[in-house]
Order: sequence, then C-alpha cells, then structure tokens
Amino acid sequence: MATDRAYWVQTMLRIAEPVLRALASRQLRATMPVECKREEQRAFTHLEAFGRTLVGMAPWLETPALDAEEEQLRQAYGNLVREAMDAATDPESPDFLNFAQGMQPIVDTAFLAHAILRAPNTLWHSLDPRVQKNLAAAMKSSRTRKPGFNNWLLFAAMTETALGVMGEDWDHMRVDFALKQHEQWYLGDGMYGDGVDYHADYYNSFVIQPMMVDIIEHVHTYYADWGNMRENILKRAQRYAAVQERMISPEGTFPAIGRSLAYRFGAFQSLAQTAQRNELPVGVQPAQVRGALTAVIRRLIEAPGTFDEGGWLRIGLCGHQPEIGEPYISTGSLYLCSAVFLPLGLAANDEFWQGADVPWTSQQVWSGQTVAIDKALYE
Repeated sequence: MATDRAYWVQTMLRIAEPVLRALASRQLRATMPVECKREEQRAFTHLEAFGRTLVGMAPWLETPALDAEEEQLRQAYGNLVREAMDAATDPESPDFLNFAQGMQPIVDTAFLAHAILRAPNTLWHSLDPRVQKNLAAAMKSSRTRKPGFNNWLLFAAMTETALGVMGEDWDHMRVDFALKQHEQWYLGDGMYGDGVDYHADYYNSFVIQPMMVDIIEHVHTYYADWGNMRENILKRAQRYAAVQERMISPEGTFPAIGRSLAYRFGAFQSLAQTAQRNELPVGVQPAQVRGALTAVIRRLIEAPGTFDEGGWLRIGLCGHQPEIGEPYISTGSLYLCSAVFLPLGLAANDEFWQGADVPWTSQQVWSGQTVAIDKALYE
C-alpha cells in the first residue's frame, strides 16, 4: 500500500539523515556521538555508519521513483551520498574513513562494496573520476587485513567482487575461497554454518545469504564451477526467506536469539532481499511480507529511546538497551538495520507495494486460518 511505502521511505531517511548529512559536510567525526563498551571501536565506527546505511538504501537510490515528491527526495539523497563518498575517501578530508587500520575495516569496506553492487550507477558511475580513484584505493587498502575463518571470508570476497564491477583489478582467489568454503559449511535446509559451527543467530541474514547471492550473481559467468553453484545458492536463500517470514510473530516481534541483536530489523535482510528480487517462495505473497516487515519496523523504530535527541540510533533492540551491545558494537554498527529497506528498490506499482494487506503466516496460524504445511529443502 502507498501508506506503507511512504512510512518505509520516511523511516529509512530518518535513520540515514544524521549520518549522511554530517559526512557530506565533513563533520561526521566531529558530531557523531559514539556509544560503545570498548574504546578502540571508536576507530571503526564512522565507516560502519556509512557503509551500513548505504547497504540498505542502495536499491532505492538506484531506482527512479514514480511519485514526483519521492523522486525529488531520491535525487537529493543521491547527491548527498556522493558528497559523503567524496568526504569518506579523500585522504585530505577530516572525515577520511578508516579502511586499513585494525581488523574491523574488512567488514565495513565490504558493506560499502555491497552497496555499490546494489547501486552501481549512483555509487560508482555517477562519481567524479577523482572520487572514483580515491574510492578504489580506499577499498583496496583493506586487503592488508586477513579475514577470520568464518562469515568474514565473504567480506573479502564482496570487496573483490565490487572492485571487479568497478573495472578495477580483483582477486578471483578470494572470491573462490569464500564461495567454496561456504559450500563446505552448508548445513542443509537453507542454513549455513558461521565457519565450522552452527550458530543460533541471524548471521545467515546479516551477512551470509545476502552476500552469497549478490556475489554469485556477479561472478557466476567467470568459471563453470562458480556457475554450477548459482542455482543452489539461490534456492537456499529462498528457503531461508520462507523461514524468516514464519519467524515474525502476529505482533511484529521475533525471537531475541544470538548475537548482534542491536542490528534490529537488519535481522531480516535476507527476507527483504528475496522480496526485492521477486523470488519469494511459492505460497508467500509479497503483500504478506510487506505487512510482516512493516509490523517489525514499527515495533522497533517506535520504541522509546531508539534515537537520541540528535536523531542518532542508540544501542538496543527495542529501545535503548545498552546491555545488548557486544564489545564490538558501537553507534556506527547499529546502521545495519537499514538492510530491511531493500524492497524500496521495487517500483511503487510493483506487487509488493500494491493491494490490500494479507496476513503473514503467524497471523494466519494463530487466528485459526488454513495454512500450508512447512517443509524442508532437500538438494
């Protein structure tokens, strides 16, 4: 519905505005409040805020809007983002971000790279050549760090994939290692291990499934063995989206399990991406996903204490809950919540945004309606 879309746009921009406005004016370091448990996270938090904000906004920035007012906003924010990209990658800028010191930049260079894959015209081709040069150099500087033997392999692979799309030299081996190692870590029924272990958390959605999908979509034509992986990767993501849709309660809540709960509704990036790609599982209607995600967004973003007086996010899942933040969490980390907004890359006349509300699965079940039996994915 149009009212849902307007609410999504309004909420996305409410979250993004302080980050983008401050960085574009080269005042991010000077003005962004940093809430953290470990002081060393201050060295990484600004790149976190920028890359994670863009990873969810990117499809909206890339897709012309049908509504004139929304299109005016989209163009204005596109310009703002390009100014911010200049500030973030110019070595002479007071807001030149940390792409190379410490381990954390591996992660957030990759989120920025993922945003570029999702909006190559806005975030690469429309940049001034000087900014393109600075951006490529900044991204390559993250290569001096070695990723962990877990989902972090995908961060290295994502950065290389984006560099390839940008026309830069890229390391096929880092991509190959990440894809094939995750194939070894596949556990069944649409779920990957985070490394050799199974974790009861949302990292299949925060990182693994979305990055596997977008990496393979950009590289599957390079080698036959990569091409052969594509079908299963997409089927697994579709199955995981079905699981995610069923995890949303009738009230718009979801199980508070695992680490990084302070990423809030970023926990549903995989479902949002599958909807944006028009690849929802059979029996899952776009309108029911729209309703479920809207309920989650409302439940969390409207909780008292979510924002500080300056409009910046605060640590927590439902409001301000600093105890939820792990030692690696800081203010910038929280902006991964933007990943839920991927369906804004669908035009307003797409089925996702059209038609009356449809109850999502848990609403159907707990009101006694007839529902389809769930079943596992077998390969």
